[in-house]
Amino acid sequence: MERIEIKRGSAKFIRALDKVEQVQLWWHENPEIPGLAFVGRSNVGKSSLINSLFGQKTAKTSKTPGRTQKINIFTFQLENDPEEKEYILYDLPGYGHAEVSKSMAKNWRETMGEFLNSMNDSSLVVNIQDSRHPNQKSDQVFYDYINTKLVPIFLVFNKLDKLKKQKERAALDKLKPQIYQAYKMVKQIHFVSAEKKTGLDALEGSIISFLKDPKF
Repeated sequence: MERIEIKRGSAKFIRALDKVEQVQLWWHENPEIPGLAFVGRSNVGKSSLINSLFGQKTAKTSKTPGRTQKINIFTFQLENDPEEKEYILYDLPGYGHAEVSKSMAKNWRETMGEFLNSMNDSSLVVNIQDSRHPNQKSDQVFYDYINTKLVPIFLVFNKLDKLKKQKERAALDKLKPQIYQAYKMVKQIHFVSAEKKTGLDALEGSIISFLKDPKF
């Protein structure tokens, strides 16, 4: 049997959500559809990671942090998938970005809160952090919030290629047991470089395993 993998270039943008009512309607209309929600602090390489996994130009990249202000929804397919099912990719706004208005921040909290509260059992959160700056205050705030939602999480430390010294990588590795103990919904931790393609095969395999059998 041929290896099942994400079909590059199959992601198609279908809609963007930026209001609580829109989020509620989405989950009402799609209560069981399997999906992946990518989220992280601004400027951790979220869009680059999405593009590496799903095909270039899936997510818009920008040098301006906080560019994604809506929940962007895509459909995508798996290569060599005998079920030929359709899956959902959610590109969520970055958290921890200070340069937004109070009204925008309030709307973000309410919209994201509704989205995360309503996620179905077939959805996975893929949280991206910068390997050089792991477990920042804004990450901790996010985890303290989401840890009560019983949403499974894959934690992905991106930009691994930026760690030039072995002791930096060792220090990052030592964080793993602390994270697993503090955040029970973190099911896997991956170290990757979207730019160098390091660690992407293992991450992709784990994502596909979840999509095919979302049980932990």
